[in-house]
Amino acid sequence: MRYPQGGGLTAERQHFREELRLKAAGRFAQGEASSVIARDLRVSVRSVQRWRQLWDEGGPRALRSQGPASLPKLSEKQFAQLEAELAKGPAAHGWEDQRWTLARVRTVIGRRFHLTYTIQGVRKLLVRNGWSCQVPARRAVERGDEAVRVGQGGVAVRGRFAAARGAWLVFEDEAGFSMTPPQARTWSQRGRTPVVRVRGRSRRRISIAALSCYKPGHRSRLIYRPRRDDGRRDGRKSFSWRDYRDLLIAAHQQLGGPIVLVWDNLNVHKAAGLREFADARDWLTIYYLPPYAPDLNPVEGIWSLLRRGWLSNVAFSTPEHLIQRIRRGLRHIQYHSDLIDGCPAETGLTIRPA
Repeated sequence: MRYPQGGGLTAERQHFREELRLKAAGRFAQGEASSVIARDLRVSVRSVQRWRQLWDEGGPRALRSQGPASLPKLSEKQFAQLEAELAKGPAAHGWEDQRWTLARVRTVIGRRFHLTYTIQGVRKLLVRNGWSCQVPARRAVERGDEAVRVGQGGVAVRGRFAAARGAWLVFEDEAGFSMTPPQARTWSQRGRTPVVRVRGRSRRRISIAALSCYKPGHRSRLIYRPRRDDGRRDGRKSFSWRDYRDLLIAAHQQLGGPIVLVWDNLNVHKAAGLREFADARDWLTIYYLPPYAPDLNPVEGIWSLLRRGWLSNVAFSTPEHLIQRIRRGLRHIQYHSDLIDGCPAETGLTIRPA
């Protein structure tokens, strides 16, 4: 990788590039073509042509490294101290929200090190040290990090338990979709904001309950069931415990083996009827994820694939159109088990043989 730290060459890479230029200079003297030199040195032809022009004007001396253009004001030790300050969060430095802007970072540098930076200088400093401007992930305030760490270990234990029993490790989650599609980036002319026309009524139209199923040595499976909102005020708009019971029975028949089920703490998941059903089936074992920890559930990755792919920026004409797109996306994921296998990577869980 040419820029391992996000900007600027390190001293080792500068020396490596200098050796390439000097090798090219020796071949310039032999009259070799630029395309041949570029292929052998694995660089672009344009780079070789630029080196040849410098060699023609100043000889091999012109191809030697000139060193870094300028030294940063903050040393590596000082930048480590700056990172420690930024890790405390904006609130620790007097700002109410949780955004680090370039102006705020510049203020922290001035307070901590008594150095003056421009806004662009702060941006280059951060990029050079591997920082970037990103959309943050949201976490519930009630979420306990210690409980999540324990939960990750618990999921790993459940996976080993399932492998020892020869069972399928199954994760469950549900999501709702409406006629208002998720937004995704799209190209447009500069200065003209692209417009996606959607339905004004954003009431939920369909709910999906999905199971992602994993077993070492077997193809990963995705099993789902839709539930459409009937539009009645007094009608149920979400899955009942009987719907989950029927889904688990269908999954057991399709998988042909015992199931170790992991899902969240939704009140329907803990319904008395569902607990009685699970206790009466020796092929079903149920475990619960820690509260407010959806990032431990691989099915969240299925919803992400669906929203970023088949549902984004679509002007749905009818509820049937929405259902058709959902089914098409889920069917594609079912046929491509590598997509299902990639979802546990977000949770840090690895499915391995016993």
